[in-house]
Amino acid sequence: MKKERTLGIVSIAFAFAITICMPSMAETVVVVHPDNTSAGSTDMAAVQKIFLGKSKKYPDGTIAVPLNQEVGSGPRGEFDSTVLHKTASQLKAYWSKLVFTGKGTPPKTVANDAEVIALVSKNPSLIGYIDKASVDGRVKALTMH
Repeated sequence: MKKERTLGIVSIAFAFAITICMPSMAETVVVVHPDNTSAGSTDMAAVQKIFLGKSKKYPDGTIAVPLNQEVGSGPRGEFDSTVLHKTASQLKAYWSKLVFTGKGTPPKTVANDAEVIALVSKNPSLIGYIDKASVDGRVKALTMH
């Protein structure tokens, strides 16, 4: 009886720890200005190139200006791992090298979804990412393929 109670308590504690430690499974989406037709044909590779400073243009040739969120934010972590396929420390090293050699400047960083939405909604050249739940009529979510 005592052994069963101990296992039950351990199981509950384990389940609670997993729930607390697991990051939220929110979906991050790439967003642009609603009038931006340039990004319509943007695929995952094009977004990677824009956010890694390898391209400054959308596939149709118009200017693309990326916006990052703060390191440690949920959307940033998901975007870095699922779109850029890099960790925060890998990206820090990547940008340090480019800045040091004069070959690049990292994207401007903003604090949260609200700031991305506010900036993207005013400038058709900007491209950012936010939690899918934050998408509203001021921005357009891209369908990535």
